[in-house]
Amino acid sequence: MKVLLINGSPHKEGNTNVALSEVATVLEKEGVATEIVSIGTKAIQGCIACNKCQETGVCVFNDEPYRTIREKLQQADGVIIGSPVYFAGPNGMLCALLDRLFYSCRSALLYKPAASVAICRRGGASATFDRLNKYFTITNTPVVSSQYWNSVHGRRPGEAVQDLEGLQIMRTLGRNMAWLLKNIHQNGLQVPEPEQTIRTDFIR
Repeated sequence: MKVLLINGSPHKEGNTNVALSEVATVLEKEGVATEIVSIGTKAIQGCIACNKCQETGVCVFNDEPYRTIREKLQQADGVIIGSPVYFAGPNGMLCALLDRLFYSCRSALLYKPAASVAICRRGGASATFDRLNKYFTITNTPVVSSQYWNSVHGRRPGEAVQDLEGLQIMRTLGRNMAWLLKNIHQNGLQVPEPEQTIRTDFIR
């Protein structure tokens, strides 16, 4: 079993990494392999709704962050996405990447346990947490909970280690993710049989 943790901050070793590393440490102790991948600092192309990925299965903007995370998502059993808070929302580059990944790689995400983590100085964590969770709830992805909303506080790099409650929330998240993954794998749970998708446009 393996969980992919996506660091959506341009600061690879910042507070988002502190939070994700706390989750990863618990997962490893529980026997679940982990990998933290940073999206980096280069500009990331957003989705242009060309729908070519529906024909080819791959986004036309086949840049390095997209290729790397797409491949790792296919190999992972679970995913956790972390983001700093920018203007009460996730990092824009992260959302640009996730828009493309979740639209073109739905089959790699179906029924894989997932969670999001928000890191903020003071406010905006719940809005960021809500925005990231919407990626999961549109792809039949079980959302893993913790003892509180998944947020950690810290402004300067490394300050997140002072948020003792936030770090405990991360550890609880790690244990809950490991518990769910073990139950899925040990019991050989079968995914539900889907209905044929119905799409209704409200103007007709």
